[in-house]
Amino acid sequence: MACRSGCRTQDHKSWGECLRSSNLQLNAGEAKHDQVNFRRWDNELQLYRDARAQGVQPAGTTTAKIRQAMEISEKTGKAFNAERPQDSIIV
Repeated sequence: MACRSGCRTQDHKSWGECLRSSNLQLNAGEAKHDQVNFRRWDNELQLYRDARAQGVQPAGTTTAKIRQAMEISEKTGKAFNAERPQDSIIV
């Protein structure tokens, strides 16, 4: 018998053919987790690109730092630059 015990058809020529036809997804949980992380990373990088396009220089690429820089920019009326500490003072 060449098929796996869980095979519905039990008609495959080899155990490998049976396994391939079952379309098993190994580490599917990890793959989904990776997709979520990649999506989050891509979104964060896009947020950073958008900030830089507006002339804002956040202190880092994390969402929190980008949002903080954007908020300071809105409150002060000028593009925040983390390299200039005086820009972080909100009046």
